Amino acid sequence: VAVYRTVSRKKRLFIQAPTGIGKTLSTVFPAVRAIGEGKGDKLFYLTAKTVTRTVAEEALRILRGKGLIFTSVTITAKEKLCPLENCECNPDACPYAKGHFDRVNDAVYELWTTEEVYSREVIRAHAEKWQVCPFEMCLDLSVWVDGVICDYNYAFDPNVHLKRFFGENISGDYIFLIDEAHNLVERGREMYSAEISRQTLFTLRKKIRKHFPKLARALDKASRQMLELEEDLKASQNPYQVLSNPGVLPVTFLTISGELEEILEEKNLEEELRKEILEFYFVVRDFLNVSELVDENYVVYTECFGENDFRLRLFCVNPAANLSEYLKKGRSAVFFSATLFPMLYYRELLTTETDAYGIYVQSPFSAKNRRILIGSDVSSRYTRRNHTEYRKIAEYISRCVWQRQGNYMVFFPSYRLMEDVYQVYEEEFSVDWVRCIRQNSDMTEREREEFLEEFQSREGTLVGFCVLGGIFSEGVDLTGESLIGAIIVGTGLPQIGSEREILKEYYDRKKQSGFDYAYRYPGMNKVLQAAGRVIRTKEDRGVILLLDDRFLGRDYGEIFPREWKDRSSCRLNTVEEAVSRFWRSFT
Repeated sequence: VAVYRTVSRKKRLFIQAPTGIGKTLSTVFPAVRAIGEGKGDKLFYLTAKTVTRTVAEEALRILRGKGLIFTSVTITAKEKLCPLENCECNPDACPYAKGHFDRVNDAVYELWTTEEVYSREVIRAHAEKWQVCPFEMCLDLSVWVDGVICDYNYAFDPNVHLKRFFGENISGDYIFLIDEAHNLVERGREMYSAEISRQTLFTLRKKIRKHFPKLARALDKASRQMLELEEDLKASQNPYQVLSNPGVLPVTFLTISGELEEILEEKNLEEELRKEILEFYFVVRDFLNVSELVDENYVVYTECFGENDFRLRLFCVNPAANLSEYLKKGRSAVFFSATLFPMLYYRELLTTETDAYGIYVQSPFSAKNRRILIGSDVSSRYTRRNHTEYRKIAEYISRCVWQRQGNYMVFFPSYRLMEDVYQVYEEEFSVDWVRCIRQNSDMTEREREEFLEEFQSREGTLVGFCVLGGIFSEGVDLTGESLIGAIIVGTGLPQIGSEREILKEYYDRKKQSGFDYAYRYPGMNKVLQAAGRVIRTKEDRGVILLLDDRFLGRDYGEIFPREWKDRSSCRLNTVEEAVSRFWRSFT
């Protein structure tokens, strides 16, 4: 009802609703209905992850099964759609690019008149048949459909947004449904930030100095200007230095940009060098574009990083104004997630509209079906990371999973801590009837699928060691007996670094809680997302064990969901009885 009214009134809406209650269908249905009544022209379902795009496709499939006539296309990244091993977009290297425009109109027409759903598989099959570029065909098709399912980038990123919908002076009666909207804060910051590193200048200058002396001189000038900034930073003896503006560097890079454009027009340029110059040109272009956006929502700073490098960064602290410029191109926007709390925090960072609505949907699931416990005698603080604490965490895990046969996930704040605890667990608490698997930092898509497939087994006990905020702590739908417990180690606080400290200082200056904005809220978001993997349907039952005494503090108590008011604390010597009592209540 709220979504339908919001679309009808051309407003923006923020929804926090528990995981597993059907947010996708509950937002897609009223949006589709509004379009049917002429209150919208096209639906954009925007997501951060591939798995949530699949859920949106499924929601439309269900509605089509009930009689809906609604065409939709899922836009997949060019690299994932390309049938070639190396995605090289020129007619000499790609048979799909050669003659593409001669065949693409017929290919799009056939698709549009014979299919209703344009998924990744359908697009690739037709591209193969017509020998056209699947990505370009997908974009052409998007103009003719009722709904587009795609990544945030295609709507909001100044470099890759769909120019046919969001280009300059182009707008439409679009309805934006923004799934897992908590992810858009960090993604937005990244989209509207830019940087230049001294090493990048040095590397290119070395390669072009003999062939293009004019460009080499311009790069020298930029290097000298950056060197001055670096000396100022070193004199301050701080890890980073905040500047009032980018200074004269944008003017210098404007000259460099002009030189690069002239060079790229040369036809006899060596291919490898052309690629490197083009790559650098994009870096310069991004820097110049973002430098025009710098205002009170930005912090300009310099820092040394890596072994011997230095950079100037234009950091978009609050992306709300930039995101709003794209949202204005549509009719209405709905931001929804299981973790949009505190709502004021997200509203400030995602929109400039002061009259945006907000609703908090209570969980319909019985609190009796899950038990939330907080370990009061354990911590993941850096000062307490030692073998004693690792052993305690490992013992907590074993005492919890031994109470009932089934599948569990354990989430850690880092790969390092996960490996340290896993080693202790294997050495001291390993038993034959408990099997363990671990997440890797460089898993392929197939390996991720295989990892999740392990949880479909109902035999024995499986414990998955995962990383908090990673690919398995969000958007994963393991219902029923597939997952009966989540053990979360630590409060999920982001690692301390220049950017986090700059965020903290920025909000402190605005008389808001800098620590909350930079660390606590993003960390708690990851915790709640991971906990949300356990209860997905009204039949699900499970245990959520939070291993960090900081969760018992007032600061965290105030940002727990309302449904968690029945949480209780435990200790290593009482956790077994607490978990066992919960499972006995069902027998």
